[in-house]
Amino acid sequence: MDELTKKQLQAAACRVRMGVVEGTYHAKSGHPGGSLSICDVLTYLYFAKLHVDPKQPDMLDRDRLVLSKGHCAPALYSVLAQRGFFPTEELQHLRHIGALLQGHPCIHIPGVDMSSGSLGQGISAACGMALAAKIDHAAYKVYAILGDGEIEEGQVWEAAMFASQYQLDTLVAIVDNNGLQIDGKLSDVCSPKPIPEKFEAFGWHVIIMDAHDFDSIDAAFQEAETIVKKPVAIIQKSTKGKGISFMENQVGWHGKAPNKDEYEKAMAELSAQLNELEG
Repeated sequence: MDELTKKQLQAAACRVRMGVVEGTYHAKSGHPGGSLSICDVLTYLYFAKLHVDPKQPDMLDRDRLVLSKGHCAPALYSVLAQRGFFPTEELQHLRHIGALLQGHPCIHIPGVDMSSGSLGQGISAACGMALAAKIDHAAYKVYAILGDGEIEEGQVWEAAMFASQYQLDTLVAIVDNNGLQIDGKLSDVCSPKPIPEKFEAFGWHVIIMDAHDFDSIDAAFQEAETIVKKPVAIIQKSTKGKGISFMENQVGWHGKAPNKDEYEKAMAELSAQLNELEG
């Protein structure tokens, strides 16, 4: 990947992280930890990969994205705002009564392809979209982002079996493997490991990716484009709370909003990162 392009993506991802902090701070609630761990892949998808148009959010030939781990909506909302689907000022009204952006993705929001939040269900919806593309001989791709804790849900594996059975090669599932869920370490709660081998056993093509390295991200999605007659699972090794020193790898930030001091400290860190990238 071109070095300038990579820096531009890194800077965009930094601004997306700032939007996550902005939204959860003003909401006084939300899920910053898992939102921050998917900012890089969302930035790559919306700025370098997806065929979408903010001026025509419902165009029929657009690529689809389902945030199956819907509680991480702050990241999706932030990248959609940065991409121009709605004003960035909306992030300050996250979770407010009557506001556009509620706690989980809602299909009435420009750029949101599926209402989600009940863990395990988003990937099933993505399977339906991918099957529709296959039946219609349509060219669009369908991407679904799942949490590694989410894949403890049995419905995920029913969907995995379905996708393999119907050779849904327009479907790419991204598993955010940050190793932490609301109750603690994945390994202590109900470990789904080995994750790659499980998807392979269900008939998927599996790719391992560094969630915070845009070269690795680009290589993973380029490889995914070459796969036929199989769905693709990209297992991204990520850091919960990525980009903010006091949030990284801290399970307590799964579902806690920053207070004023934490907000200011987080924004200062991200601003310093952004200045370095754009300097």
